[in-house]
Amino acid sequence: MWLSKKNVIQFSETPAIVDANIGEKLIAVCINSKLDECEMETNGTKLMRLSGKVAVVTGAAAGLGRAVASRFAHEGAAVVAADINVQDGNALCDQLRAKGLDAVFVKADVSQECEVNALFDTALARYGRVDVLYNNAGVLLPGRDRSIDEISTETWDYVMGVNLRGSFFCARRAMAAMLRNGGGSIIFLGSPTGLVGCAPELTAYSTSKAAIMGLTRTMAVAHARDNVRVNSIIPGTMDTPMNSYILADPAVRERYREAVPVGRLGTPKDVEGLALFLASDESSYCTGGLYMCDGGLTAI
Repeated sequence: MWLSKKNVIQFSETPAIVDANIGEKLIAVCINSKLDECEMETNGTKLMRLSGKVAVVTGAAAGLGRAVASRFAHEGAAVVAADINVQDGNALCDQLRAKGLDAVFVKADVSQECEVNALFDTALARYGRVDVLYNNAGVLLPGRDRSIDEISTETWDYVMGVNLRGSFFCARRAMAAMLRNGGGSIIFLGSPTGLVGCAPELTAYSTSKAAIMGLTRTMAVAHARDNVRVNSIIPGTMDTPMNSYILADPAVRERYREAVPVGRLGTPKDVEGLALFLASDESSYCTGGLYMCDGGLTAI
C-alpha cells in the first residue's frame, strides 16, 4: 500500500517517527489510541491480549479490583481473585464462569503472610504459574487516619499492614513465581497522595502509597534483566466504594469533580484499560513507571 505523509500522520501519535520512516515505501508502526476498543483478529478469531496468562488480582470484590479482574478474564487470562469479602468475590467469579471464563476466588487477608502464601499456593497448584499480579488490595480509614500529631499507632500499623506489608507479601510471592516462569508483570496501585501533600489528614495512607511507589522502582530495576516488569498505576479521584465517604455528599462531589482538569471523576473503566496494557506483552519495554490515571489532577 502506498501512503502519503499526510495520510500517515493522521494515524500516528508521533509525527517524528513518521518523518524518519517515510521513503519511497513506508514501513511504520502506528499507535491506535483506542486499542481497547479494537477487535484484533487473525483468520476470523479474536485475539485475546492475555491468552495463556494467569493473573492474581487482590482486592477483587469491588471497585478497581473487580473491574480489572473482569477485564483480565474477558481478555483470556485465568484469574485468581482474592479478597476478604467472600460473598462479592464468589459472586464475581460465578458471573465470569457463567460466561465460560476461567476464574476462581480465594479468601485472603493480604496483611497476613500465611494467607498470602495460601493464595499463591492455590494459584500455583491450580495453574502451575503466575504471570500477572494486580496488587490492588488496600484500606482507607477516614476519621481514624489523621495528621501525624493525632494518628494512633494502632491505625498506623493497620493501614501499613494492608497497604504496604500486604503489597510486599504479594509481590514477593509473585516475583518468585515469575522468576521461575521466565518473566511476568507486577502492577501496584499508588496514589496522588503519595506524590504530593494533598491529603494531610491521611498520614498512614499517603505514606503507604509513597512507599509502594518506591518499591515499584526498586523492584523494577532489580529484576529488569529477568524479564519481570514492575509498574504502578496512580489513579486520581475515582468514583468507587472506597471514596463513597467523600462523594456521597453532592456538594462535595461537585467540588472534587470541578478540581479535575478533564471535568469528571474517574471510573473503574478508566483504570482497567491501563492495567490491561501493563499486564499484556504490549508493555514489554515498560518498567519502573508511575502511570497517571487522574484526569490531569497531578499536572496542576
